[in-house]
Amino acid sequence: MTNDEQFLIDNITTELIVLVMQDFRCDMETAMDKVYSSVTYDKLTDMRTGLYFQSPLYVYDFLREELELSPRAV
Repeated sequence: MTNDEQFLIDNITTELIVLVMQDFRCDMETAMDKVYSSVTYDKLTDMRTGLYFQSPLYVYDFLREELELSPRAV
């Protein structure tokens, strides 16, 4: 992973955490746990998917759907 790729992933991850905090009304620690333990984050950090090239809102659509379907989302 290059520095540029890591930068993109870090920026998207930060946005995902903020969006989870807003939409799921949770604190930062809970939001971070939700993001970092998600399948979406696994895909985001998998260079083969190219997901890190997408916009944070595009990635968040996947994450939100995953969290809404997950029994531990609330």
